[in-house]
Amino acid sequence: MVSVDRLLSVQEVADRLGTGVRFPRRLAEERRITFVKVGRHVRIPEWALEAYVAENTVQPIALRPNALRRAA
Repeated sequence: MVSVDRLLSVQEVADRLGTGVRFPRRLAEERRITFVKVGRHVRIPEWALEAYVAENTVQPIALRPNALRRAA
């Protein structure tokens, strides 16, 4: 059984990401995020947005204290 999840409009996705609407439209066009076509409208499942953010989150690296003090 498919779980029912909230479908977000492109504007809602853009608001959540803090971007313009062109960015989520490009993600869908390039098939980098799961989307649903409802007639001519594009909707992105909430879980897909959360998965996209999790997959593209970059963790900071821990630098050694001496790594910043290299001699020229």
